[in-house]
Amino acid sequence: MKFYPMIPYILCLILFFVGLYGLIVKKNLLKIIISFIIMDNALNLFFIVLGYKKDASFPVFLKNRMSSSISMVDPVPQALVLTSIVIGLSVTILMVAVALRIYEKYRTFDITEIKNLKG
Repeated sequence: MKFYPMIPYILCLILFFVGLYGLIVKKNLLKIIISFIIMDNALNLFFIVLGYKKDASFPVFLKNRMSSSISMVDPVPQALVLTSIVIGLSVTILMVAVALRIYEKYRTFDITEIKNLKG
């Protein structure tokens, strides 16, 4: 049974589920933000793995490599991941800013205590 090519996909899935577990189970806002970052990185790794080809060349045409028999790496997932990194960073900064404002008001990062407080 040869499943070695599936190992990167399985690792991305495991990393995503670790982040999802933290997002669902944890009650601390900072741990929830870290779980979101883990999930975001798992998706970025998945996109990179999708665009990878073994023994492929970079997608730049040179004079000595103009033949169509050469396998090339797809650059679109790399561009999507660069965009995803920027969007993920801005969303993370927004979540940290909201968490800091919540901490300034309630003096806690615990969600259960914030739900019980009024005002």
